[in-house]
Amino acid sequence: MNPLTLIEILKNHKTYIQTHNYPDPDAIASAFGLQYFLKQHGIDTCICYDGKVEKLSTKKMFDVFGIEVLASADLAQMTEKDYIITVDSQKHNANLTDFIGDEVACIDHHPTYISCEYQYKDVRIVGACASLIAEYFYKTDTEMSADVAAALAYGIKMDTADFIRGVTDLDIDMFAYVYKRADTDKIECMYHDVLELEDLKAYAAAINNIHIQDGAGFAVIPFDCPDALIAIISDFILSLDVVDISVIYAIRRDGIKFSVRSERKDIDAGALVKQALEGLGSGGGHKSMAGGFIPSDHMEAVSGQPTEWIERMFMRHINR
Repeated sequence: MNPLTLIEILKNHKTYIQTHNYPDPDAIASAFGLQYFLKQHGIDTCICYDGKVEKLSTKKMFDVFGIEVLASADLAQMTEKDYIITVDSQKHNANLTDFIGDEVACIDHHPTYISCEYQYKDVRIVGACASLIAEYFYKTDTEMSADVAAALAYGIKMDTADFIRGVTDLDIDMFAYVYKRADTDKIECMYHDVLELEDLKAYAAAINNIHIQDGAGFAVIPFDCPDALIAIISDFILSLDVVDISVIYAIRRDGIKFSVRSERKDIDAGALVKQALEGLGSGGGHKSMAGGFIPSDHMEAVSGQPTEWIERMFMRHINR
């Protein structure tokens, strides 16, 4: 769609840009870039989310790029007449809280699992949502600040794992476009001090509990662990030379959280986790990366020997 169509839809409406819960660098970069793009065309917006920011790299973006974000507790003034643009997620997804506002637009790079009608919809399967936002500036020749360009470049690099995961021609072209306009010192700054000491406990638990079966690496973190950290550890386990599918999960008070990665062309990570958890929880994502969750009220089905049950369920679908 023509991004200028979005401008016409939003005129004279109070507008929020909502990321998925527990936003990552790509989600924040996309929201920040879209906010600036809309501002250049006379539309003021607020960025918001539910949950909490877990990745240290995401928290650092707020300071480095001066990004202002509202948590759900700050949205008491939102009404059902206000407009919402969902970014890096889609309405009805398990990782997006349904706020009172009207979701009139969606910009996302994930597959659609539950269809929804929007006044403006831009859903394309690319490596990073930030690439879609960067293209808006490119297509409309809209001025871009050095901070916005740097944030978009960082978001693209992070969500494509430095151009080795789900990358498309658009990601490469848009990275080249924004990098030329970016404050590269700030991109470099984002790669320093992004691991907290407490994170090492989760790494140690995963390493101590890893079990590899026919190229699938399973590891349980037997304590509360943030979603973002589980995903980082899933990437870490996938880097082992004997692993081409990683299934990392944390047993928490609210349920069991999964992060799944796949390097196999015949195994779609999003479909795998959705099928493995069907009837007990929810899951989905990209071909190469996905997440899932079994809520606490369904955990009795996997009590007793949860690691054995989880491996059996995933291997059943992997072997198909």
